[in-house]
Amino acid sequence: MKRPHRVALVLCSACVLPCSAALALEPVEQLGKSIFFDKQLSLKKNQSCASCHTPRAGWTGPTAGVNKKGSVYPGSVRQESGNRKPPSAAYATQAPILHYVVEDGDALFIGGNFWDGRATGEKLGNPAADQAQGPFLNPVEQALPDPACVVYRVCEPAGGTPYPVGLDAVYPGSCAIDWPANADRTCGAGRMLSLADSDRAKVDAAYDSIALAIAAYEASPEVNAFSSKYDAYVAGEAALTLLEQRGLALFDEALCSACHLLDPQENGEPALLTDYTFDNLGVPKNPQNPVYDSDPDFVDLGLGAFLATRPDYAAFADANMGKQKVPTLRNVDQRPGRGFTKAYMHNGYFKTLEGVVHFYNTRDIKPRCEDFGITDATESQALANGCWPAPEVAANVNADELGNLGLSAADEAAIVAFMKTLSDGYVQKPRQGRRGR
Repeated sequence: MKRPHRVALVLCSACVLPCSAALALEPVEQLGKSIFFDKQLSLKKNQSCASCHTPRAGWTGPTAGVNKKGSVYPGSVRQESGNRKPPSAAYATQAPILHYVVEDGDALFIGGNFWDGRATGEKLGNPAADQAQGPFLNPVEQALPDPACVVYRVCEPAGGTPYPVGLDAVYPGSCAIDWPANADRTCGAGRMLSLADSDRAKVDAAYDSIALAIAAYEASPEVNAFSSKYDAYVAGEAALTLLEQRGLALFDEALCSACHLLDPQENGEPALLTDYTFDNLGVPKNPQNPVYDSDPDFVDLGLGAFLATRPDYAAFADANMGKQKVPTLRNVDQRPGRGFTKAYMHNGYFKTLEGVVHFYNTRDIKPRCEDFGITDATESQALANGCWPAPEVAANVNADELGNLGLSAADEAAIVAFMKTLSDGYVQKPRQGRRGR
């Protein structure tokens, strides 16, 4: 069981970035931004990092139709897709290199990126940078066949229009590579580029630089804005409604803050709303996940499956089967419009914050949907029938901090109201004075 964290509300206006601040990006951050939004860096030149991590949706999936169902986004080759929903790219750079600490006799893993922590940060010293290298070459994501193809397209932007800040400007010599004349055509055909050993070494270094630039952008105030209503409240610059205040108190009392920390960071910056650990909440499988079309027996074992691939961590694999990374709750309700559906948890099973909170509250006291003959129940079906499906992974389910919280419907609504204060871009409305006749 994780230890509950004490809540400390530090009223420090210097900790909160004003929403109206127009912040210029550093050169490496601007380079990373250009790469992040460049659709040319995919096999079919139709998918960028931002295609699955869009600011207006809280740096996660931008398509309501996808979120309503399996929540898994198609790749550059549209017939291909992964098996998890995109996590938020915001506030991911603060995750430490994957490691464990011994707590109450058990190994508690912390850090890394991706839902299963496999972007450990051990390669580049930064989990976000390690993560950034994955999608470019993943056949079910951006699907390029070779790191050299990524570097080539960054060095030789489509149409001859250079980035505002080029790779060579930030990392001199990165593009000094003898490219084959047919490089773009070869990459588009899904084939490796033929390069001299010396040029291949330059590619490897440049590919690392590209990942570090993306991580620099993801660490910038443009992505990690700390500009929510909650931040303004902590800074003494905004007031929560009575319902939001009640939700904040319950957020702590119901142990939500044990993993989604409300404490300011050690350097005084605002809370991250995550402790970067891993947990199995007993989330049901998402029956609409497209992975089941090709693999009906698929089970997402999360962190445990990754640890099993590492000789140094394999002994801890069984105790971590089914655990997924604890996400930040920042931007949890960020959406481009009121009717827009977001998806929650690693597999997108939940479509509403109300459903998430109700599950935390009642997971262990409602009957199983399977007992009613309802197999593969969606969130809406489970709520309509007063049941919950069995966990996707029955092992290692957290039974200490959720499942039977004893909250009323009004309590649940208050927690949801508080969570809605965590989206960046809050602008306080000016008080309306009385109009004269």
